[in-house]
Amino acid sequence: MQAKKHQRLKVKRKANKIIGDTSRVITRLHLPDDRYRISKIIQRIMSLSEAAAKNLITQIMTDFSGRHEDIRHIFERHVNEVKDYLPRDTMLSNVQRALIGAYFTKEYSIESAALFNPSIVPHPDQSHLKKGSLRFIMSLRATGEGHVSSIVFRSGVLDRHNRFLFDPISDFVETPDLHLDPVYKRNPFQLKLNEMGAGNEITAHILNQLPEDFTYNELIEKIGNLRAKPQFSEARQKRTFKAMCWLADSNYKVSFHADHSISERVIFPVSKNESRGIEDARFVQFFNDNGEVFYYATYTAYNGTILPQLIETKDFIKFNILTLNGKAVQNKGMALFPRKIGGRYAMLSRQDGENNHIMFSENIHFWQKSQIIQEPEYPWEYIQIGNCGSPLETNEGWVVLTHGVGPMRKYCIGAILLDLENPAKIIARLDEPLLAPHEKEREGYVPNVVYSCGAIIHNNELVIPYAMSDINSGIATVVVSELLNCMRAVD
Repeated sequence: MQAKKHQRLKVKRKANKIIGDTSRVITRLHLPDDRYRISKIIQRIMSLSEAAAKNLITQIMTDFSGRHEDIRHIFERHVNEVKDYLPRDTMLSNVQRALIGAYFTKEYSIESAALFNPSIVPHPDQSHLKKGSLRFIMSLRATGEGHVSSIVFRSGVLDRHNRFLFDPISDFVETPDLHLDPVYKRNPFQLKLNEMGAGNEITAHILNQLPEDFTYNELIEKIGNLRAKPQFSEARQKRTFKAMCWLADSNYKVSFHADHSISERVIFPVSKNESRGIEDARFVQFFNDNGEVFYYATYTAYNGTILPQLIETKDFIKFNILTLNGKAVQNKGMALFPRKIGGRYAMLSRQDGENNHIMFSENIHFWQKSQIIQEPEYPWEYIQIGNCGSPLETNEGWVVLTHGVGPMRKYCIGAILLDLENPAKIIARLDEPLLAPHEKEREGYVPNVVYSCGAIIHNNELVIPYAMSDINSGIATVVVSELLNCMRAVD
């Protein structure tokens, strides 16, 4: 494949702009840093007369019930979070319960700072569409106060001309129900502890008492038994228990109400390892060998350190959140291929923070080895390169969007073509960026950046949702055949 001389690649930027909405708020538990104050706050609330309490909760409901679908349910959930601070044998009225819940609740604007780093996949439901149209789901990284990131969704239809028709965005935002007693497999759990450097005779002692499939509550019970009758040094037990609970908390399940629109759903940090955000989810529609379809996403859990995680779903209603395991699971920016290759899962990665890697595995949850397939070659990528989402299959090969970082920390999007049967081999690439920030895209939280977490091919065009300087998002398209014709063959 030889790039045609003097041919300039035509990239079209759509008029669509995806901008954060400060009115989209969720509720979060609101506790003072000094927990002893909780009892004082409760005492003040309970000192109110019945009439004053009724007037106050009426005003709160007037102010906030239109902003949330079931604010009373939220208050009830949060009053249960502080029930241990209530005076012994206290009987609360419904008004008092609602008031206490309200005082320990706050709103959080999930998109107030930024809405960026999108990925796009076909929707599970493709029924009742006009010929040549595709229903899609777009994931985005939403960032609010304290730079805490979460995953939000948009949906709509791409028509036969690749015009975007977005579904209306709901006025409400819903956090999912958290399933608190997930099931773990003993052997993978031990292997991950070993990988963390936390595996020892204490973990072996506890896990040997558990069945092959054990629940969170069963794990906590065994830890409690050993804590009550210690057999090892107190300091070592404490460190080990902390590591085991940390790992268990990193694997969980969440679910949303099926009758709510997808724009209402937000995956907000749950575990301690996500306390400072869920970053850069790369969703992919994955086809098993039997034709069964799953959706996976890799993302970065961040709490000051980086932990790569995996999301599994079939319907974007129920989600499994799991750790990725193995020596090769390091750093950010992992992207799964949409099917197995040669009977193995394949994934792009950037272990060293500088080069594009590829790795293969028999098990989607365990990755032990990687190899470099691409190093920085041109000035616009001298600092580092990485992927911009999962590879896209064409007859000519796997199209992979890449990012390159050059002078002044300018991010551009490039492209490479991988061999279909041996994706560790690059067969062609662009010498110049496919997409670089133009003047109106340079200003934002991180200036001079364009970036994507995943594209699709529809009606012979590559459809690229992309972030603009880590604040808003846009959409670009390019004809696939023209892209391939502009690539330079790689020996």
